[in-house]
Amino acid sequence: MPAVRAQELPGEFIKVKVLARSKSPGVERLTAGGFRVRVTAAPEKGRANSEVIEQLARFLDIPPSCVAIIRGRTSSQKLVRLTRPEGRRSGTKP
Repeated sequence: MPAVRAQELPGEFIKVKVLARSKSPGVERLTAGGFRVRVTAAPEKGRANSEVIEQLARFLDIPPSCVAIIRGRTSSQKLVRLTRPEGRRSGTKP
């Protein structure tokens, strides 16, 4: 199967720096397209990645299903794709 380039996928992309095993979890906006995410989980068996998705979804007020790690599953530097929830248009609330 050919590799999919991030530019070919729908949605908005953000860069994320993950700090695993943090005492206090949270999300910080660093730049227009960058975030720092602190998670309490260790980077083992995808636990930290799952927590990153949950933290970002909560911070951005979108469902976790709208957050996907595109690149960097085994790295602290990640490229994350955000998509709009189904049934919601930009600028409107349900």
